[in-house]
This record gives sequence, structure tokens and C-alpha cells, in this order.
Amino acid sequence: MNNFDRMFDIVAGHEGDFTADPADSGNWTGGAVGAGTCRGTRFGISAAAYPDLDIAALSLDAAKALYQRDYWQRIAGDLLPAALALLVFDAAINNGTNRATRWLQLVAQVPQDGVIGEQTLHAIDRTAARQGGVMDLCSDFLALRLAFMTSLPTWKTFGIGWARRLCRLPYEAADAGYLDR
Repeated sequence: MNNFDRMFDIVAGHEGDFTADPADSGNWTGGAVGAGTCRGTRFGISAAAYPDLDIAALSLDAAKALYQRDYWQRIAGDLLPAALALLVFDAAINNGTNRATRWLQLVAQVPQDGVIGEQTLHAIDRTAARQGGVMDLCSDFLALRLAFMTSLPTWKTFGIGWARRLCRLPYEAADAGYLDR
């Protein structure tokens, strides 16, 4: 099993099956509570991101193909240290690829243009080569993500689940052997 397949299993496990909570803006085709139609979320694929998709009928294989094309490839998952790739991939699904990419660039100390290119990858490789460098990148990335998520008005409603997810990720990375690479 390659890194994408293993990470897909982890992230899809966080996302779960079909939900259509009307208090979750991601469940609405307009991306805001009450905007458009509440079509829900399944396997982390939301009506807000895919307003024309039949979310309730989405298969796991179709979700996996969307994850590969629209998230994994956009974050250059195959080119990142495995533990960091898991964190960025999870953030891309949960918080959007643009935001996840910019957080990655911020911790890599490169301009935040929202595109993971040579400059970003070089800075990550340089930091990762240092003793504890991957851990530093991972902890800084998670700290940025946590600060963002706690600032959301929906934190009171969904925060305990999000916090559990964020706290679980480093353990899942370690369990998968990603911290050894």
C-alpha cells in the first residue's frame, strides 16, 4: 500500500459516512448555512466543495479518486515527508487546499502563494534534513491549524471533534511509521 492509500484510509476514517447537519456550512451547496441546498458531506467530500455532486450516493472509490486528484496532487503529497504529508492532506480536506498550502509555506518560511513548487519543496527538504526538522514542521503546522480552527465561530459546536482529530493525527503518523522517515 502506498502513502496515498494509507493516508486516505486515515483521513476518510476521520470524515466518516454521510451527514447532513444543517449547522455545518460545508453541507450546503452555497458554502454557508442556509445558502443553496443542504446536500451533506460523505467521506469528507462536501456539498460546499462539490455543489453538483450527489453526495448521498457518493461511493468510497469515487471519494478516493476526488481525494487523489483534488487534494493529494494539489498538496504535492508524494514529495513531502510522510508525517507532514498526512497533516497537510488532512488539513486540505478539512480546511481547504489553499489554506493548507499557505500554512505549509508559512512553516517552510517561503512566500505564501498557495502553490507548492520548487521553492516550497526545497525549503521543506532543507528543514527536514535537520535533526528534528520534520517534527518542527509538523508541530508548527498543527499549531497554525489549531489556532485557525479555535477562531472559527463553529468551534463551540464542532470543536471537540476537531480537537480530537488534530490530537490523534501525530499518533496515527507514528503508528503508520511516518515519523521514522
